[in-house]
Amino acid sequence: MKLSTMIAGFITAGCVLSGHTVQAASALNAAQTKQVQKIVQDYISSNPEAVIQSLQSYQQKQMAKSVEKTQAGSVAQADSIFHQSSDPMAGNAKGKVTVVEFFDYQCGHCISMHPVLDNLVKNNPDVRVVFKEFPIRGPASELAARVALAAAMQDKYLPVHEALMKAAEKGPLTDEIVYAQADVAGIDLKKLKEDAKSEAVTQMLKNNFELGQQLGLMGTPAIFVASSSVDAKSPASAIVFIPGETDEGHLNQVIAQVSK
Repeated sequence: MKLSTMIAGFITAGCVLSGHTVQAASALNAAQTKQVQKIVQDYISSNPEAVIQSLQSYQQKQMAKSVEKTQAGSVAQADSIFHQSSDPMAGNAKGKVTVVEFFDYQCGHCISMHPVLDNLVKNNPDVRVVFKEFPIRGPASELAARVALAAAMQDKYLPVHEALMKAAEKGPLTDEIVYAQADVAGIDLKKLKEDAKSEAVTQMLKNNFELGQQLGLMGTPAIFVASSSVDAKSPASAIVFIPGETDEGHLNQVIAQVSK
């Protein structure tokens, strides 16, 4: 076996010695162990690109497995993903295709996805977009999510959502910035602040986090696309999972795929 292959094996295993590897290592005497360690260290020092490539390959394989697992498990959760009446939405409420986005206002890729989804709605009259507030980037993200959901109780979700996204483009959110974006025309700011702390909003966020855990989501944005009639009895291929940022062209291709 080539040394480079052996090193790749060590790296792919996560750069740790465990199980049978430890048992094999324990069979070597101290001098032999030291010699093997020096060979490995010398190889890594002389060939750092091999280490990087092995790590990248490992990460890609793990990501592919994660995507496959989420894709496979999404149909069983179809109702929770696509058919929650409390979820804010944009576009055609009776559209034949639904795009669901799990997002965080302070996620750079989510900020980039905002105009993509906005254009998607404008250019596809038969599509609805469902927003899943998924604040994973700290207290300011959670407050923004709570304020947006509270705004939905006054039928003001979309303008507040838009304002928060634009504010987040300029830098990190603070409590003051979040509440300033919530102060849109016609909104009852006092009621909004009370609703943001309500059990109803807390439960909506809890439901989203539990769903995210069940789906094995690793971050945001996380996008699911399916026919609006999808349910738990649909075939596994009925839902397309897109991990991370994408563009309108790709989304249109997926929409055409699920529309067949």
